[in-house]
Amino acid sequence: MEARNKTVISEFLLLGLTDDPQLQPLIFNLFLAMYLVTVLGNLLIILAVSSDSHLHTPMYFFLSNLSFNDICLSTTIIPKMLVNIQAQEQGITYTECLCQVYFVLVCTVLENFLLSVMAYDRYVAICHPLRYRVIMSPCLCVLLVLGSVFISVVDALVHTLMLLWVSFCADLEIPHFFCELAPLIKLACSDTLINNILVYFVVTLFAGVPVFGIIFSYIRIVSSILRIPSSKGRYKAFSTCGSHLSAVSLFYGTGFGVYISAAVTDSTRKMAVASVMYSVVTQMLNPFIYSLRSRDMKEALRKLLGRTASVL
Repeated sequence: MEARNKTVISEFLLLGLTDDPQLQPLIFNLFLAMYLVTVLGNLLIILAVSSDSHLHTPMYFFLSNLSFNDICLSTTIIPKMLVNIQAQEQGITYTECLCQVYFVLVCTVLENFLLSVMAYDRYVAICHPLRYRVIMSPCLCVLLVLGSVFISVVDALVHTLMLLWVSFCADLEIPHFFCELAPLIKLACSDTLINNILVYFVVTLFAGVPVFGIIFSYIRIVSSILRIPSSKGRYKAFSTCGSHLSAVSLFYGTGFGVYISAAVTDSTRKMAVASVMYSVVTQMLNPFIYSLRSRDMKEALRKLLGRTASVL
């Protein structure tokens, strides 16, 4: 099959989750509902944190950034999918596809680092409670977020620029519901050895380091909690980590599930279905995880909704 020059590519075809036209309305309504819940839930978290002075702490500062990142990731993926289903077409332009790859990478890598930073915050709060406000100063919190954003942007930019040098064949069908880096590389006709090496290196570095940081933080946290003499004190200390631990388990558990799916099956369509979990479902569930397990957050949300209702 003769390779086409990358400059003449006008669009790719996103094959979506299924070819069955009878399932398209169900998928549209399901993803529309998940998107609205994701945006509304995470927006409420951001508004609650910003409006309640009791939540102006490092933990909730990081949480509001995580919520904003979840909104961005969902907005990068779902609206284009809904437009294609409604218009009964599968096309996405070359430029739109590269932009989607870029922003998905930014948000995914940033989610990794934010979860790691939040684990470090819990480590300092439990293992060094008397020095917590000194260590987790506003300046350090801002620097941790900005550093995470910088690494994510640079990483995504490198991968996206590398794609510009890749030539694609006549078959431009992507068996996915959004443009993701790995399926795009598989479509290439030119040599992608450097791209694959870069992907494996970056995944090892930018996923391995945050995971190691989270594991190390929780080993120290558990060690400190076990030294607390009273069971009530141990429960109170561990309960402050429950929401974050649930979010970490959901994000990395679903991501690991996609990796296992890719390893045991040759069906890229099945991989696309599995990737719904880490790219859509996790972002929808995060607001529930943090609001339902936090008394302060529930109280802040109650006040926010009360003020909103009084204005209306």
